[in-house]
Amino acid sequence: MSRSTPPARRLRLGLPRRMFSQVLLMQLAIAAGVTVLATGLFLAPLSNQLDDQAMRRALAIAQTTAEQPQIAKDLQTTPYSADGPVQKEAERIRKATKAEYVVIMNKDGVRWSHTDPEEIGGKVSTDPARALAGEEVMEIDEGTLGRSARGKVPLRDSDGNIIGAVSVGIAYDSVRARLIHAIPGLLAYAGGALAVGALAAWLISRRVQRQTRDLAFSDISALLAEREAMLHGIREGVVALDRTGRVRLLNDEAQRLLGIGDEAVGRSPDEALGAGRTADVLAGRVTGTDLLTVRGQRVLIANRMPTDDGGAVATLRDRTELEQLGRELDSTRGLIDALRAQDHEHANRMHTLLGLLELEMYDDAVEFVGEVVGDHRATAEQVTEKIKDPLLAALLVGKATVAAERGVALWISDRTRLPDRLIDPRGIVTVVGNLVDNALDAVGGKPHARVEVELRAEGRTAVLRVRDTGPGIPAEQRELVFTEGWSTKEPPAHGKRGIGLSLVRRLAERQGGSAAVTEADGGGAEFVVVLPEALAGDDLEPALTVPAAPEEES
Repeated sequence: MSRSTPPARRLRLGLPRRMFSQVLLMQLAIAAGVTVLATGLFLAPLSNQLDDQAMRRALAIAQTTAEQPQIAKDLQTTPYSADGPVQKEAERIRKATKAEYVVIMNKDGVRWSHTDPEEIGGKVSTDPARALAGEEVMEIDEGTLGRSARGKVPLRDSDGNIIGAVSVGIAYDSVRARLIHAIPGLLAYAGGALAVGALAAWLISRRVQRQTRDLAFSDISALLAEREAMLHGIREGVVALDRTGRVRLLNDEAQRLLGIGDEAVGRSPDEALGAGRTADVLAGRVTGTDLLTVRGQRVLIANRMPTDDGGAVATLRDRTELEQLGRELDSTRGLIDALRAQDHEHANRMHTLLGLLELEMYDDAVEFVGEVVGDHRATAEQVTEKIKDPLLAALLVGKATVAAERGVALWISDRTRLPDRLIDPRGIVTVVGNLVDNALDAVGGKPHARVEVELRAEGRTAVLRVRDTGPGIPAEQRELVFTEGWSTKEPPAHGKRGIGLSLVRRLAERQGGSAAVTEADGGGAEFVVVLPEALAGDDLEPALTVPAAPEEES
């Protein structure tokens, strides 16, 4: 069986693949082309200029010769001969000026002088009619001595009458020799210019090679296509900034997370986002890794990496759902702990009830059951009597149970009155839940721990107060507690702290309200949140509920 031979590889001629080589080759071709073109453009008029100079020189010699009155007189008074005065003067002038010939003729075109004495007495080989008619002539022509640059002028007597003509020739070989002699120097200059151009092209190409990492054009095109696909396909926001700190690139996810569009390109983070922590993180004024920031209702994790050109690239991850899940996990754990404690307490109560029944103390058993049921019913009734919104009431009933299991007394202030006319109950649930959780953490493990909640309606404004008997917050830190990522507590297992109070303030400010912390009477901290237009009027339809941001501990 015959074995198939692989096809021979064909030699492919063309441009090299590397950008460095292509740029260098193109620049060398341009430099060589410009040099050749410039040399040609210089040589073309140079030949004409040399011809013109030779003709003018011949004409000047002819004019000078014709101006000598003795020549005109000798032409009229002496016959032509090789030893005549006209021939001698013409030869003297020819040798002095290094002309090829000086020919003096009469009106009939008969030579009185010539470089070759045998030509004296013969007629000139070219037509002297124009010179004999009084014109001065410059031309390149063929004669008995070959091709030459010629100048012809009329020869006049003392009365001004034309009696002949003077013809002077400059050998064309000398003109061509000057041109050829100039070419080496010109080529030397052109070669020097080409060498400088080639060196400059090589240096530029080397710089391009370093900046492009010696990639081919096809590689760069593929990288650009891959970059576009990656930037717009990943689920992380990417913001690129130039060396001046202005946004030069935003992918789709960054636009979604930050709530901005392409109009942000070319602007600084402060101009695009407004003053705040998010702009500080993108601008590099806040440093670190996995920095927390809040944009609108979104909790973001930002990382910023400087680039070699002086700019930076920031990546943004959406932790809103994760924070919400973490919050729900914390709540679930709290409920599980509460249920576990209640199960233990329920077992004790059942044992007590069983003992009372076995001792046939039926009246005491009835009274014991009534007290247990009454305590829970009283707590629920106390909350629902003062707070008419079911979501908020259910939240506080659950928080009261959790607080009781943690040994904290959760009180609903006697001043609490909140009707069932909340426009955004979920938002207020977020605010109250965060504030109560922070208060429970602050007083946890302390004797006589107490948290008091006051929810009041003043017209259409809701005023929320949460007081605790914890250590309080120093005056210099009362603004820092509302900053994203700032916390004095250890982070939970599922993520980071420093989000809850920031969300509280943002929710308040979004509704035109405020959030602040002061020192409570008797020590501890008192958080006050004012939410204007939080309640619908009796004659107004409630506004659409805005989705709440996730709760988090500070």
